[in-house]
Amino acid sequence: MSDAPKRRFLDRSTATPTLIGTGSRIEGDLQCPGDLAVAGEMIGKGEVGGLLTLADTGSWQGELSCEHAVVAGRISGDFLVRQKLEIRHTARIQGRLSAQHVAIAEGAIVEAEITVLSGEPVQRFAEKRDR
Repeated sequence: MSDAPKRRFLDRSTATPTLIGTGSRIEGDLQCPGDLAVAGEMIGKGEVGGLLTLADTGSWQGELSCEHAVVAGRISGDFLVRQKLEIRHTARIQGRLSAQHVAIAEGAIVEAEITVLSGEPVQRFAEKRDR
């Protein structure tokens, strides 16, 4: 077992996440105490206690908050990430965005008012792998 630090959010996840699969559509408020993976469509308010993974096929419309997030899909609304947010190159975000730390891949479309709570600059990066 390696003592090397884990480089990506997805590498840190140890629990089985709640899954909203491709083709699914859910309307209403969602409270998820752990990790959540969304590949379908969510409309409503969401509170995620762990890591939110929004696949490139996934979308969220409404107010959303989580601990950490990796976003490859679409978000429209107010979005609060209490810790680290990684925005992948396929992402499209509209609304207001607040996070402790923000990293945005080249190619992502972010039409949002961004507040970085740590005061650090937004990090820009080029994706080198798909997952």
